[in-house]
Amino acid sequence: MDRFFERVAQRVSSWAGRPPAFILAATIIVIWGITGPLFHYSDTWQLVINTGTTIVTFLMVFLIQNAQNRDASAIQAKLDELIRAHEPARNDFIGVEHLTQLELEKIKAVLEKECGDDATHHQSIARLISRL
Repeated sequence: MDRFFERVAQRVSSWAGRPPAFILAATIIVIWGITGPLFHYSDTWQLVINTGTTIVTFLMVFLIQNAQNRDASAIQAKLDELIRAHEPARNDFIGVEHLTQLELEKIKAVLEKECGDDATHHQSIARLISRL
């Protein structure tokens, strides 16, 4: 079931990000708008577009989240491999994405402290900004 969902999610999210999907959505809205006078702008006429957009939005949330989860996992795997392959790098950082936010903040504070005092940070940031 997971594999089926992943295949469908990947195909739909890939298609939804292309121009034909936008053109289809815009065409539906234009047709809906043109038919307004025909249906006297009735509550049912409005309900059709509201229901349709709500359903599409609800389903797209899951597809987008699936795509983001896959992308994040792939990037994390690539970063882990770079850490593993680079000899001076600390392998302790592999898997830190599984820590809590509080634990990550503590690690960040320790790393910033290891990099030098605040004056050094401000000088580094100023040099970086001056290059832009």
